[in-house]
Amino acid sequence: MRFEGTSDYVATDDLKVAVNAAVALRRPLLVKGEPGTGKTVLAHQIAAAAKAPLIEWNIKSTTKAQQGLYEYDAVARLRDGQLGDERVHDIANYIRKGKLWEAFTAPELPVLLIDEIDKADIEFPNDLLQELDRMEFYVYETKELVKAKERPIVVITSNNEKELPDAFLRRCFFHYIKFPDRETMQAIIDVHFPGIQKILVQKALEIFYDVREVPGLKKKPSTSELLDWLKLLLHEDMPLEVLQSRDPSKAIPPLHGALLKNEQDVMLFERLAFMSRRNS
Repeated sequence: MRFEGTSDYVATDDLKVAVNAAVALRRPLLVKGEPGTGKTVLAHQIAAAAKAPLIEWNIKSTTKAQQGLYEYDAVARLRDGQLGDERVHDIANYIRKGKLWEAFTAPELPVLLIDEIDKADIEFPNDLLQELDRMEFYVYETKELVKAKERPIVVITSNNEKELPDAFLRRCFFHYIKFPDRETMQAIIDVHFPGIQKILVQKALEIFYDVREVPGLKKKPSTSELLDWLKLLLHEDMPLEVLQSRDPSKAIPPLHGALLKNEQDVMLFERLAFMSRRNS
């Protein structure tokens, strides 16, 4: 399999190289980048390009590595034992398969997405080292060895909220998705809005990148937020003149709620607008 992007996903050359290298090495592909730069969507598109099933493991702050392997429900077994249920005699009835188990035993080679690994406890990546390296684990309750016939394609995403252990990083192929430049962003927009008015995109991109460059911005708007903003501009049939005016006394972009996601950033733009009016 060679990944060349898809009709729904614009992949840069360096991203294609990273995906294909990880697949060739059968190493987990660790993808970092700003939120909204398409890290999670990448796994979906790799699965689509390879015509492979996608298994998603969405990581939370409370997620433990063991949950990816399996969980033994001792409470349910105790309850069934008290009720005289015949199922209690087979412990396998109380083993819940995790996402790694699903990926290791899938009938066809899957893509396994471990999404936002940096949300979990710092020990989480270390606890998965052996399983991801050997592609096998032991189920003590049933004395069963679960082993992958073929290494699944593993995509791991991180928003860089915390550092990952060196031992874990050594086992991955790493790629950082840079924020798209204007040319790449134009290509992304063309995929999502074919036939959109070019001058509208040009003016919207000017405003968008100007917003991202404002000093002191707590959260820079992402690619997904730009696409939401364009969708709103089209839905509201926003006159092009509103974007072309570039009135400094109106520093906040129209429908700014799609771009600015917290009150500090809105207040920052309001102060900039106030200062512009005072100095004019």
